[in-house]
Amino acid sequence: MRAIVLSAGYGTRLWPLTEDRTKPAIPILGKPLVGYVAEYLASYGIDEIVVNLHHRPESVRRALGDGSAFGVKLHYVEEPVILGTSGALDNTREFFERETFVVVNGKIITDIDLRAALETHRSSNALATLVLLPNTRRERFSVVETEGGRVKKFAGMPVANDTSPLMFTGIHIMEPRILDYVPRGVFSDSVIHVYPQALANGEIVAAHVASGKWRELSTLKRYLDISIELLRESGQSLVAGERTSIASSATVNDSVLWDDVKVGAGARVSRAVLADDVTIPDGEVIENAVVVPRQLVEGKTRPEKALPGDFRGENFVVPL
Repeated sequence: MRAIVLSAGYGTRLWPLTEDRTKPAIPILGKPLVGYVAEYLASYGIDEIVVNLHHRPESVRRALGDGSAFGVKLHYVEEPVILGTSGALDNTREFFERETFVVVNGKIITDIDLRAALETHRSSNALATLVLLPNTRRERFSVVETEGGRVKKFAGMPVANDTSPLMFTGIHIMEPRILDYVPRGVFSDSVIHVYPQALANGEIVAAHVASGKWRELSTLKRYLDISIELLRESGQSLVAGERTSIASSATVNDSVLWDDVKVGAGARVSRAVLADDVTIPDGEVIENAVVVPRQLVEGKTRPEKALPGDFRGENFVVPL
């Protein structure tokens, strides 16, 4: 079975970490985010994977290589103009015209039982199956309304009186016939353009309500919070990349340090992300923030959805 890992987005809410790389290439405890997705698929025997690229494509190629380190064979397909979640399928039709395939968002870490979802898909005789989770904390993920094991429609954000809203995990299982609903040569989105048309035409879009861990890293705060969760699960308080040095008198906890980071004497770093090549001066205090080198973003325009920051010496600091 084949899969596509959607990796073409700009990751504007993760800026400035995505200034020099795309979101799926961001390291999570030393491993690229998209690497977790590749390993997840490989664990179910899905070892031939298409990765669509647009923003900073070389960053994903560097992070994944040929895929052998993650147990998969990769096919890279670049989009000169970004095509959206279903436009990516139009651009890779030749890979998916023969058999059932899986689509996974490249920004998640999960242990959801994909085998059970595949069983739901096959027993439902569905055109597509969406893997859903109960949104028990009513986070800002669109509500998916279901009935009798089928998707009815996609709604807005959960509200206080929603008893058990369901949210989409970014994992789909599809039959090749779904491509009949994907427009040719234009931007399109599965949830906005493809599924509503298929449902209106009487197609079965199954709802598989799963359980398990699911982490979605689409904002700076979520990236930091989830990294800290993973660190604590492994009994650690920080992760440090290659060639990183921390002065003996410095204090660093609940933080993520990428490569070539230097933390000076007496500095205090807490709940922070320090990107490649960041130097924290002696005595500096960084708390609840993301830090990148000044030269990475100086003169660049902050994306509309990105959080504001300020320059402090040779660093650019984004408070969280």
